[in-house]
Amino acid sequence: MSQHKPAFTGQPSDADLRLLRIYRKVVECGGFSAAEVELNISRAAISMAMNDLETRLGLRLCQRGRSGFALTDEGSEVYEATLQLQAAVEGFRTRVNGLHARLKGELNIGITDNLVTMPEMHITHALSALKARGDEVRINIRMIPPNDIELAVLDGRLHTGVVPALKTLPGLEYRSLYEEVSRLYCAEGHPLFDVADVTEHQLAECDAVLPAYAQAPEIKALHESLRASASATDREGIAFLILSGRYVGYLPTHYAERWVRDGRMRALNPASRQYLTRYSAITRKGSPPNLVLESYLEELNRQIEGEGRA
Repeated sequence: MSQHKPAFTGQPSDADLRLLRIYRKVVECGGFSAAEVELNISRAAISMAMNDLETRLGLRLCQRGRSGFALTDEGSEVYEATLQLQAAVEGFRTRVNGLHARLKGELNIGITDNLVTMPEMHITHALSALKARGDEVRINIRMIPPNDIELAVLDGRLHTGVVPALKTLPGLEYRSLYEEVSRLYCAEGHPLFDVADVTEHQLAECDAVLPAYAQAPEIKALHESLRASASATDREGIAFLILSGRYVGYLPTHYAERWVRDGRMRALNPASRQYLTRYSAITRKGSPPNLVLESYLEELNRQIEGEGRA
């Protein structure tokens, strides 16, 4: 008769939570060595903690050795469960702290890449005001794709996020935040860089880098008229390929501005080759009271309303 490995029993203790915190950091750092600095404990102590956690759970969480560090399938699932558990614990802590009307706890935010150069610095100013209201607030920002942000807000791993307004999900609330203009660019060294009047036929003959992430139908139509010969998962990747001088591609104007100012990029046919992307701040509908989140949203609304009055 086959014997089953022992299941996790009892309630998670403080010791279990400590082991899970170490495990999360090891996963996010990509191994024991990189986690040493972040955790400020020795590699031997990390290894011992991982052995204790695997024994406690009755699961093999990761492969480690000369071949490198890699999660098992069970390890990946335990990591996701760890994020949810820690979010629930932090939610409890934040809610209890709210009862004391003292701004203390964590704010976990997910943000789409390369918004930091937006001229309207609503997020930056709101975070500054939040920190001024509560010096003990801990702010954690994760730069991840929009779909991951939506899922993390829905399941409570993130308190709020910033995503392009391509669709609305029934479990989320949306606050209009930014409007972002994107144009088609090439860089110095590209055959069209010094051409004054670029035709659509010339553009159709160029190699183009296309985004490997979701776009609205009208934006996809602009990309489909180009000759796709490369892709990138984010705007930084698109910028890398444009700057090679071999590709054309779309970038937000605020992100491309530094290279345009230095004479290293130029917009092609900006009157016809541009589009608008709207961004929203999202929160989960019916989420439990959270004084830190509510304070942040108050400051964010203040920034948005202030821009409307300007």
